[in-house]
Amino acid sequence: METVYVNRSRNAKHLTLQSFQFLIVIDFESTCWDNNRDGKQPEIIEFPAVLLNVRTGIIEEEFQQYVLPVENPILSDFCVKLTGIKQDDVENGMPLHTCLSLFCSWIKEISKKRKLVFHTNQKNSDADARNICTFVTWSDWDLSVCLHNECRRKQLCKPKFLCQWIDLRATYRKFYKRRPQGLRGALSELGLQFEGQEHSGLCDAYNTAHLAWRMVQDGAILKITKVLQTNKQASWTPSKVDK
Repeated sequence: METVYVNRSRNAKHLTLQSFQFLIVIDFESTCWDNNRDGKQPEIIEFPAVLLNVRTGIIEEEFQQYVLPVENPILSDFCVKLTGIKQDDVENGMPLHTCLSLFCSWIKEISKKRKLVFHTNQKNSDADARNICTFVTWSDWDLSVCLHNECRRKQLCKPKFLCQWIDLRATYRKFYKRRPQGLRGALSELGLQFEGQEHSGLCDAYNTAHLAWRMVQDGAILKITKVLQTNKQASWTPSKVDK
């Protein structure tokens, strides 16, 4: 997917008021069923993320991996139709613990490349503070429910940096005082088109980043909305640069 550029003409002064200069937008896709009567738990099957430069509106990096579900390894027809993810995609994917390890490596790589400082490490010099970064999701479900519960069930170490984030849906509702009908509806309310396939995790992440940038241009100040208590299973937290 190509680098995304959007209108940068609105309210440039609000850029100086932002707490974060970079945002990493995450949007998981998971196993799902049309009629889940027996209470099967969702497992992540697509793990995408994009890095948005809040000062320019440019998406500078992306990460995407398909993930192999093990609790319910066969995707439902409903899931395949909704997400566009095929059985071959997940069977050629990797276990969640391997994906998390690759994601942490990607975070380390872009942290060094972009000199990122994460919200969990804001006690740095003023010079470092130019590139403070945090995570963004559309609703709390991705990190508070899906990843959190799956890591707990499978006894996996969840990265500490994924215990705080901005819920863009909640921020949107508070700022515009409207309750949109999903991500596509939020974009539409602002005169923006959803690009790509809805419920493709990577497309959803790009569109969420696009929306976040538009909100910044409209004057929204993006702040952490959710903090989960860390535990002994939480793992590596990124510093400015791992040398």
